[in-house]
Amino acid sequence: MQKQQGFTLIELVVVIIILGILAVTAAPKFINLQADARKSTVEGAKAALQGANSLVYSKAALAGLENASGQTVTIKTDVTVTTDFGYLAGNATVTNIVADLEDIMEMNFETLTDDTTTVSNEDWGVRAVSATSFRIVPRGRTADTTEANACHLQYTAATSTALPIYSVVTTGC
Repeated sequence: MQKQQGFTLIELVVVIIILGILAVTAAPKFINLQADARKSTVEGAKAALQGANSLVYSKAALAGLENASGQTVTIKTDVTVTTDFGYLAGNATVTNIVADLEDIMEMNFETLTDDTTTVSNEDWGVRAVSATSFRIVPRGRTADTTEANACHLQYTAATSTALPIYSVVTTGC
């Protein structure tokens, strides 16, 4: 009588099929490409805003306006932005914030009136948070701050004693 030493071909095929099914169902939980892309996009917006704000500060410093609040700085011949201590102001209306961001970042922004409005018309949305800060939100997201939905860049304007603050929150991306 011959002794069996291993798996039969059928058993091997069944095990491979079961492992394949498990891999297909588990892979999306480990490889979340869409969320990673959204997180990277928000980080990229932060870098773009920091770079643009550096240029705004340079223009303000050249004009001698880096130590005052509520100043207007000319960026190009027909483009002016409101600044606080040389950096982009956060204390204007959301309409003014959108106009300033579009001018310095050369991107299109949608005005968000509340935290539940979804950005749908432009690639980015802007929501005024307080007199000195605003949120930039990617398309398809809201300005909501709950952990499950938070996917934004929050900008807080400079003060006489502090530089502007760029806070990225991607827990809900």
